[in-house]
Amino acid sequence: MSSDFEGYEQDFAVLTAEITNRIGKVPKLLGDEKKQMVSNVEKHLEEARELLEQMELEVREIPPQSRGMYSSRMRSYKQEMEKLEVDFKRSRIAYSDEVRNELLGDDGNSSEIQRAHLLDNTERLERSSRRLEAGYQIAVETEQIGQEMLENLSHDREKIQRARERLRETDANLGKSSRILTGMLRR
Repeated sequence: MSSDFEGYEQDFAVLTAEITNRIGKVPKLLGDEKKQMVSNVEKHLEEARELLEQMELEVREIPPQSRGMYSSRMRSYKQEMEKLEVDFKRSRIAYSDEVRNELLGDDGNSSEIQRAHLLDNTERLERSSRRLEAGYQIAVETEQIGQEMLENLSHDREKIQRARERLRETDANLGKSSRILTGMLRR
């Protein structure tokens, strides 16, 4: 089993060296060559991830007394993989900046394009301001309606309390009348 792991280690070392070499080339290439290199690096990174998975499976099959050494190697390989992915992202960001500059023109500072972007952004800002204003108006109207409903509920509560009080008085009067009538009936 450890021979399989060592074979995977050698493959991983060769693959990471190749990836590092290609990542270094990405910012220096142009056009289709650059796109092809980016695609190639992505494929190699996927292969390296698969190799790491195979290595992890091998480590799980190694007896527990020997596993510690292989586990520490795996941690270092994972860290190396993370570093490669970060480096690749950085090279892609540089690549993206270059593509953007190619699309916008050689200098990327064309005043006409900037003016169009500025007008577009100003228009978006005005639309957003109008939406905010409309939202604010709705909130104010909702607050007014809420206050009116609270006032109506307060008046209704007062009416219910007065009706309850009258009901109690009527009940007391009925009780008194009942006692008087009962007393009259006895005489």
